[in-house]
Amino acid sequence: MLSSKQRAFLRGLAVEADTILMVGKSGMSPDIVKQTDDALEARELLKGKVLETAPLSPREAAEQLARETGAEVVQVIGAKFVLYRAKKKDPAIVLPKVKK
Repeated sequence: MLSSKQRAFLRGLAVEADTILMVGKSGMSPDIVKQTDDALEARELLKGKVLETAPLSPREAAEQLARETGAEVVQVIGAKFVLYRAKKKDPAIVLPKVKK
């Protein structure tokens, strides 16, 4: 679970990121889930977009992809969403520490 400070940090990084995932009229196919999983392993932070023809809302698509790939939903704004999952080996993104 991400803290609000970590979420804000990731949102800042996502501003510069390109949208590399499109969910279209075919909805949530195994190919989309595989593509998301591969992109998260390579980049850790992924920005996606849900097209108007998609049968899912952006929130539904983001939450379903996060659930199926073990990622966290960072934000959903309009048709776009951002997902985060740290790499298993040598994470490139270092999150701010959580104060207890």
